[in-house]
Amino acid sequence: MIAFPNCKINLGLHILRKKEDGYHDLETFFFPVPIHDALEILPSESGKTKMISSGIDTGEAENNICLKAYCLLRKDFPQLPEVTIHLHKAIPLGSGLGGGSSDGVATLQLLNKKFNLNISEELLCGYALQLGSDCPFFVLNKPAVALGRGETLTPVDFALTHYKIVIVNPGIHVSTTEAFKDIIPAVPSKSIKEIIHQPISTWKRE
Repeated sequence: MIAFPNCKINLGLHILRKKEDGYHDLETFFFPVPIHDALEILPSESGKTKMISSGIDTGEAENNICLKAYCLLRKDFPQLPEVTIHLHKAIPLGSGLGGGSSDGVATLQLLNKKFNLNISEELLCGYALQLGSDCPFFVLNKPAVALGRGETLTPVDFALTHYKIVIVNPGIHVSTTEAFKDIIPAVPSKSIKEIIHQPISTWKRE
């Protein structure tokens, strides 16, 4: 069984406040973009679960989010058989595109479908959140305003039909922790939910 996990971009990002647990409250707008990885899950021929990757180097297999997703489900569904997970990585790493999160969620979805686990979308979002703050978005995979750590989602009827999105990859890996470290949070005068309903030509002034 094969899936093609897509990435996303953030159309606007407000860092509202830093919480005591070290996370930030944010407001952003997630928009899915059709740049894909490829993910295949097959029954294991060796009797052991293993992770195989190709394309962009994703590092040590045991640290891959796809394997973490499998282990997460197997805790609650011990009937899950051993599998071979093959990920072909095309979405750049450390780019804010959410490619890793998308891969993890696609793993949850493939396992759910392939082995008839009957996990509801609501529960899938709960498992996804255990993998990462922006992971629940990829269960929904529709334009949405995101609050909290990115897990509180409100779908928005929004399209960029008459626009082209150009994504430039400078080949620079940016750590999320480092990116947020020196940010000074502030509550803006206008929310992103308001801004996205304005003409696009006004966005850069907000």
